[in-house]
Amino acid sequence: MKITLLNENSSGRQNHKLCLAEWGLSVLIEVNGIKILMDTGHTDVYLHNAKQLNINLDSVDYIVLSHNHCDHTGGLRFHKFTSKKKLILHPQILEKIPKDQSNKLKKDFEIVSSVKPLEFSKDIYYLGEVPRKNSFEKGKYLDDLILDDSALAIKTNNGVVVISGCSHSGICNICEYAKEITGQKLYGVMGGFHLFEKDMNAIQKTVEYFKVEKPKYLLPMHCVDHVAMAQFYNNFPCKKYSSGDTFDII
Repeated sequence: MKITLLNENSSGRQNHKLCLAEWGLSVLIEVNGIKILMDTGHTDVYLHNAKQLNINLDSVDYIVLSHNHCDHTGGLRFHKFTSKKKLILHPQILEKIPKDQSNKLKKDFEIVSSVKPLEFSKDIYYLGEVPRKNSFEKGKYLDDLILDDSALAIKTNNGVVVISGCSHSGICNICEYAKEITGQKLYGVMGGFHLFEKDMNAIQKTVEYFKVEKPKYLLPMHCVDHVAMAQFYNNFPCKKYSSGDTFDII
């Protein structure tokens, strides 16, 4: 599985002279001969970076939106796809983004909306609406439950790899649901974990959760502040990847 960060909050050392960065996330996943673009940041930065990295986004098979927030969906209004791609999302996303953007997505893409988990390609799952089961993850942003917050779960020979956008539903809730849907143990977890200093209890409980689960790859990024990131570095062999970085999960 090859991962390319087309956008993340900061630029990475790997391609810092080529790539831009903005608050948000955009990930290109290449696995089993399938290419998935998950989220598109806020503007056209992901397009700029793809061009700088010699990546032809027109070869993407699927686009997935993790939730409705503009730092994950906004870039899609600048897309340059020449064919009608399949766009996988929770139905509430189309209701929550600006109407002009929603209309453009309906016009330009083949919309596949699902509240339930969806295996849209062999061993690749869109999790749909994530159950909020534990007591330490708020499972909302401000006053919004963000029921449309979801993630990808990809089965491998070694376990499931989870790729989250922001984890408003809770990264531990997401991982537990991914395990339930795929029937596999955690092998890798990457993406936005939505952990901040103001909620130290959630940070500590999340660290405890991953100490028990022991995924080989644990890669927090995007909406994780310095205090939370320090906790991960102190407890796990973590690495922070950023805009323009590529890496393999093997």
